Amino acid sequence: MDREGFRKMLEERQVPENQIEYHISLAERFEEWVLERRTGAPATADDVRVFAAILVGEQLNTWDNLATLVRYGRFVQNNEVYIAGIELLDGSEALDRLYEKLGQAVGEQKRDEVFAGIELPPLGTPSSEKPGITQAIMERMERLVDADTCQEILSGGLRHLEDAWYLDERAKYAECRDIDEYLDRKGRQFIAQLEQIRDDGGLFFTQPINDEVIDFVRGHPEIAQGVRDGAVLYEVKIPYMAREYLAETDERMKRYYYCHCPWVRESLKEGDVHVSPTFCQCSAGFHKKSWEVVFDRRLEAEIVETVLKGDPWCKIAIHLPEQALPGAAVAK
Repeated sequence: MDREGFRKMLEERQVPENQIEYHISLAERFEEWVLERRTGAPATADDVRVFAAILVGEQLNTWDNLATLVRYGRFVQNNEVYIAGIELLDGSEALDRLYEKLGQAVGEQKRDEVFAGIELPPLGTPSSEKPGITQAIMERMERLVDADTCQEILSGGLRHLEDAWYLDERAKYAECRDIDEYLDRKGRQFIAQLEQIRDDGGLFFTQPINDEVIDFVRGHPEIAQGVRDGAVLYEVKIPYMAREYLAETDERMKRYYYCHCPWVRESLKEGDVHVSPTFCQCSAGFHKKSWEVVFDRRLEAEIVETVLKGDPWCKIAIHLPEQALPGAAVAK
């Protein structure tokens, strides 16, 4: 591995100087381990998952260490390693946040009843091991906690999302005449982003983009920018694996390729675990976050369609404040 090149990458990612040498050594350890395991063949997603399990066993499964595998994959231009690393980190905080928020909402005693005998999976646990745990937690939660509280906890979001990440959207919104102009601009910018990724041969999060995907997004404004119906904005996620989604004819596998949630997705593939659709309300919390920053207030949102109910996609309804409606001044 090009140590100096990787060092520069870590510096650009603002890794503290006193930690850089350790992370270079960890990447080299992974590289050498793969060379011994595969006798010179490129690293695979399975290599990442097995190596992550080794880190778990050594209690070295920190976020920064797993991020090093992601950065290594990017650095050596191995998308399989890069994506596998991201999938170990993506949404990893969700059940820990649920544990915390449930205790705050219903008290520690009721929370402990929900989580009794359930060990939260350590960071680095592959997605295939998560649906069964999620199913068990949701079954107890829906049995022991009233529906309104379940909705409030989950739609509040289980991801760690900083307001600062969305301040650019607040500024863009303030430049527009009204929300409809902002949505139109947002859609055009998203299409332009996908076109740039296609032209550069890069990835949108974890997936490559081709013309078919762009045409699909362009033909579905719910995905491109959201569709407003009065005071409700409907948004739909781009499929997690859009090319596979568009090519697939089996409805169950189509839903699998659509789903973004690492706590749910594998259940759609295997069909032997059934996670409650209520869990998808977490996605509503994710989608409304940018709008809460734009308007500087808490908003209500809920899932109205989900692949866990057999729908072809997940649609989120976000309830907009009065100031968002045409004729009202945009948020400044």
